[in-house]
Amino acid sequence: MLDRTATSNGSRRRELVIALHCSGAGAGQWRRLGETLGPELELIAPEHYGCQSTGPWTGEHAFTLADEAARSIALIDAADRKVHIVAHSYGGAVALHVALARPDRIAGLTIYEPTAFHLLEQLGEQGAGALAEISAIAAETGRGVISGDYRRAAVAFVDYWSGAGTWNSLDPALQQALVRWTPKAPLDFAALIEEPTPASAYARLRFPILIMRGEHAPAPTRLIAETLPSLVREARLAVIAGAGHMGPLTHPAEVNALIVRHIREAQTCRDDASTSLAPLAACAGAALTPLQRGARKPTTVESTA
Repeated sequence: MLDRTATSNGSRRRELVIALHCSGAGAGQWRRLGETLGPELELIAPEHYGCQSTGPWTGEHAFTLADEAARSIALIDAADRKVHIVAHSYGGAVALHVALARPDRIAGLTIYEPTAFHLLEQLGEQGAGALAEISAIAAETGRGVISGDYRRAAVAFVDYWSGAGTWNSLDPALQQALVRWTPKAPLDFAALIEEPTPASAYARLRFPILIMRGEHAPAPTRLIAETLPSLVREARLAVIAGAGHMGPLTHPAEVNALIVRHIREAQTCRDDASTSLAPLAACAGAALTPLQRGARKPTTVESTA
């Protein structure tokens, strides 16, 4: 079978990794990941609306995840090979939308606490409580933006995701950058909560998926991370000890190591499937331990920080 990752002279082409950052961050979030991936993998980190390189949302209609996902989908359509997607938080929700739009073009997906809040209303009483929690912070952030007090909105946003008092510990330049970004926050919350995708749609994803959460994840993203493996056959869950929602930034060594490992495993599964003509789904399932395939209990990754 033809190896589509090989060049005309027989050498192996670099595989493509698209990394999607969290709300309020930018492509720089993935700098250390790029160093960890090494020269064998090509990293592209597109920025979301609200970042300086992209500019504000156009305002042409009500903002949706489809609008945010369009940039990544265009990158996938322009690529001549399957891609790996890595994402965090808001970027994780965007990544799920992208994966459903182009399921046959994804080699593997690694997401840390995706904020796919639309799932919460589909998860009964527990989901309702988590949705109320995130709706409250969305409303508080929105009030700050509407009143023009962007700084108050930014403080509420940062301290919810990173812990009370985090804002006061930030460098003043970073604080100002977050204040400038904050008018985008209500658009993100609305798009995440109102996304129309049903939970059942994720069963269409048939490639290796690693979902990570921090040990101290807030209730909404903890529930989403723990629910997704039950919706997607090829998904597994890992918990980063000592980390919270911002694990990719506070525990980059542990998170990046798992990202690279998952990409390598996805490559091996695909190569083995190409050689043996075995379905990739079966390969992905075999890569999981019996514990991960059955009870879906998470693997805990101890912090070395």
